[in-house]
Amino acid sequence: MYHKRLRQAGHTRQFEIREAGGAWEVQAAHDSEIVKQARYDDWHRVERTMMAFALEVSALERDGWTAD
Repeated sequence: MYHKRLRQAGHTRQFEIREAGGAWEVQAAHDSEIVKQARYDDWHRVERTMMAFALEVSALERDGWTAD
């Protein structure tokens, strides 16, 4: 549903939202460390998380990170 991976200087950032059995699983990782993981059954929380991810991705791209 939403997947974005960015790279810079050997580091990665990954943002993902996927549907899973009537709910949505949300995950953000910096390199191999998971920094956010949640399961939502409320679509409004998913929308807010997607907007937050998009803002963070935009800021990282402005700072020189590139998408895979």
